[in-house]
Amino acid sequence: MGLENKVVLVTGACRGIGKAVAIELGKQGAVVIGADIDSKKAEQIDLFLKEHKLNGRGIVLDVTSQEAIDEALKIIKDQYESPAILVNNAGITRDNLVLRMKPEEWNAVIETNLNAVFKITQACLRDMLKARYGRIINIASVVGLTGNPGQANYSAAKAGMIAFSKSLALEVASRNITVNVIAPGYIETPMTEKLTEDQKQAILSKVPLQKIGTPKDIAYVAAFLASIKANYITGATIHVNGGMFMA
Repeated sequence: MGLENKVVLVTGACRGIGKAVAIELGKQGAVVIGADIDSKKAEQIDLFLKEHKLNGRGIVLDVTSQEAIDEALKIIKDQYESPAILVNNAGITRDNLVLRMKPEEWNAVIETNLNAVFKITQACLRDMLKARYGRIINIASVVGLTGNPGQANYSAAKAGMIAFSKSLALEVASRNITVNVIAPGYIETPMTEKLTEDQKQAILSKVPLQKIGTPKDIAYVAAFLASIKANYITGATIHVNGGMFMA
């Protein structure tokens, strides 16, 4: 896969999709830096990396803070080297109908799910440009293309992430840096566990494969996009949704 000893930064790596991506990239030989805003969760990342005998560590990182991003990258570069692969996975939800949505609910989701992607990508990009190599993988969502009632903020952020990725892909392609998006559908994660049984069944009825995806389904695609096998793919959005949305 060509990932041996490549430094990978995965945000939101404590659980769900982020954890699966961190483990899969680590199994392919990468040095995995898993980030989370919570220090206890960063310690959990340390533990599962050690449990799987993978190289890397957990790190505390508030992706909405430029100061925290700069400090985290300094720590990574001092201990290892600059990330060659960035997986923007950190995200939150603050669901509400637009009519009832509070400004802070809108702002929190846009800040964490979109603005933070710009901040951390820009910070990592400088060294990627110098190295003339990089892989940027952004974890969006099917709702960034379809919309979803009660998730105007989340859908807008994920749609923005897709458009951002396409524009960035055009800007950095000449430096051998690829930028791609994975748009998961209905995946078993702590976020979807909050849904009621009726909500789960309603979503499942729209999935032609008639099953819920797993974090590993996303991790396998991330590992491919990070690898030498995806050298000629950039600006793409890969849909991993069991057929619930086809583009």
